[in-house]
Amino acid sequence: MVNNRELTEDGLEKNFATNTLGTYILTTALLPLLEKEADARVITVSSGGMLVQKLNISDLQSGNGTFDGTMVYAQNKRQQVVLTEQWAKAHRNIHFSVMHPGWADTPAVRSSMPDFYQKMKNTLRTEAQGADTVVWLAVSSEAIKLPSGLFFQDRQPVPTHLPLASTHSPPEDEEKLMEVLEEFSQKFKSTSPGT
Repeated sequence: MVNNRELTEDGLEKNFATNTLGTYILTTALLPLLEKEADARVITVSSGGMLVQKLNISDLQSGNGTFDGTMVYAQNKRQQVVLTEQWAKAHRNIHFSVMHPGWADTPAVRSSMPDFYQKMKNTLRTEAQGADTVVWLAVSSEAIKLPSGLFFQDRQPVPTHLPLASTHSPPEDEEKLMEVLEEFSQKFKSTSPGT
């Protein structure tokens, strides 16, 4: 998580470039290969932080208003959940999941959220505990029996919206996110023959 608004050399806000556009480009590049596999799975590591955010397609690069790295990160994680849900609808023979690892004691948590880390360090999960659900989603025969497109924590599907939180987006916003990401991704797709 980048706590100050920084741009990549391509002029993209770094959190968006890494968490949303990077996820989109990598996944869409792999889709043709995954479509050919019998037990294809895509698991995106998101965050429960997305529960506080409604999808905002009007400012994907966080250029308007005061920049809050934590809220930008949460917005990116909401975007990942929407991506997963949209891909699950469009690619029925690939199993898509998105998950929250819980708050784990990782270098990223220590460096990007030092105050949070200091207050919570004695209750954070280990890295192995944080990785448990993503590994389970990748290899478990039980996980593949669950519907595609779900959000998981502790090996269980959990809601993507808190009751009364007003974080639901209209379907047209979710579709627009996919369109905008496809437009952004065109700049990064290879034009070399055979790739």
